[in-house]
Amino acid sequence: MKPPFVAEPGPNGRLANKDRPAERRPPGPVSAAWLQRVALYYLERYSASTEMLRRTLARRVDKRARLRGEDPAPFAEMIDATVARAVSAGLVDDVRFADMRLATLRRRGTSSRGAAAKLAAKGVPRHVVEAAMQAERDAIPDVEAADIDLQAARAYAKRRRLGMHRRPDTRALHRDRDLGALARAGFSYDLARRVVDADPDEVE
Repeated sequence: MKPPFVAEPGPNGRLANKDRPAERRPPGPVSAAWLQRVALYYLERYSASTEMLRRTLARRVDKRARLRGEDPAPFAEMIDATVARAVSAGLVDDVRFADMRLATLRRRGTSSRGAAAKLAAKGVPRHVVEAAMQAERDAIPDVEAADIDLQAARAYAKRRRLGMHRRPDTRALHRDRDLGALARAGFSYDLARRVVDADPDEVE
């Protein structure tokens, strides 16, 4: 019987212990070409703002540099250049991202306040967020911002099964809780009350 932990010749003729973990080679150097590949791989899979791309590249550079025992700080300019090329090529566009993301958030029932916060968290500049919301209002003639938020509040209530989406015999019991849920989602008390107390037969 072969004794355990016996070193046997490997494919290269060298002795290797099967139970000893293989030594990992350090990753290749951070380069403009590598950053370009990382950026393209990311943007092929995700819709992103300029800042989201920058953060992703910074994380990847930080990880690779530290595995190589290097300081990631000197690669900041290389990251900026990669992001600039992506913007120039139209691969990232904060205006386009904000418009698309806002539409998605509205369908999910996100309030104006909540949408602005979520877009800001994605690194979208404030003036771009404001322009996206103005474009949203302009796209619907004779509709005020409060009406847009009302529709969003109704969508949120439907998704979370609040107010009229509860069983009739439980609505009164959960009224305060439902009002609180809508308030935490960024809706005003007046809108929350209108949605929670709405008659299903009166809602279009």
